Amino acid sequence: MLDNFVNQFWPNTIDGLSLGAIYALVALGYTMVYGVLRLINFAHAEIFMVGTFASVFTIQALGVSEVGGLGLIGVVVLLALVSGLVSGGSAVLLEATAYRPLRKRGASRLAALISAIGASIFIQQLFATIGVPLLFDTSKAGKLPVNSHFVERSNVIDLGPIQVSNDKLIIFLGAILMMIALDQFVNRTKLGRGIRSTAQDPETAVLMGVNIDRVVTATFLVGGIMAGVAAALYIVRFEQAWYFTGFLLGIKAFTAAVLGGIGNIRGALVGGFALGLFEAYGASIFGSGWKDVVAFSVLILVLMFRPTGILGESLQQARA
Repeated sequence: MLDNFVNQFWPNTIDGLSLGAIYALVALGYTMVYGVLRLINFAHAEIFMVGTFASVFTIQALGVSEVGGLGLIGVVVLLALVSGLVSGGSAVLLEATAYRPLRKRGASRLAALISAIGASIFIQQLFATIGVPLLFDTSKAGKLPVNSHFVERSNVIDLGPIQVSNDKLIIFLGAILMMIALDQFVNRTKLGRGIRSTAQDPETAVLMGVNIDRVVTATFLVGGIMAGVAAALYIVRFEQAWYFTGFLLGIKAFTAAVLGGIGNIRGALVGGFALGLFEAYGASIFGSGWKDVVAFSVLILVLMFRPTGILGESLQQARA
């Protein structure tokens, strides 16, 4: 087992970082909503799933097949734009229909949590029973393969044991750019300061003139856009969508958010990459069938020994 880990160290590291980048982008939606509303938005996984459908639909509409080089970058940018807009709009609609009415009536967080679970199941089944037959010609129970392979894979970095293919490099760099953009938005813009102030002290933020409804809508929109971009990158790597795609990946992204420190944006980045690496290394040691076990074992250990997460302590100090 250890021999396999050593021999496959660099390939597993590259796989783990590319997968962790997707986890991190989805985790950002969980951590932002929790930071503002103290709500675990379980329907966020389905927002990601909607983005994967949007990407597959775009690929099929364009008839893209076996594209590489600069053409692949252009396709990925287009997929990210389409999926980001669709997922962002879906997230705003979700907030307006499933959460805002409860918030206006002063409902408990438990009611909002139950609404999140119900919304998740509703969206999932909507795409399973209506969305798939309506939008796609498929007989695979909702699993939507892209026509052949639209990514022409080739190694762009070849340094002996370190070999990085073009798709994994695009996934990693694309995720990093989105995270930098989000970090700058939250820390340098007026709306971003409103999000941070609401997360730290919502009552004082209201007294200072912050429009809570606007902040909440912006939070869901930004989180949805991140999930949509993650969906586009997911399609680049796996080239298929499924109405159940968001379930397991969403739980892992939530695990990444907890690992990094729920409510901490930079923690979601660290947690996503860490979870991707843990999963890849665990699969090389114990076998691919154990990778999900490794991921959830990490969640249990974090909750047992460091429930605030890797970067959660600084967040708690900021609120004190």
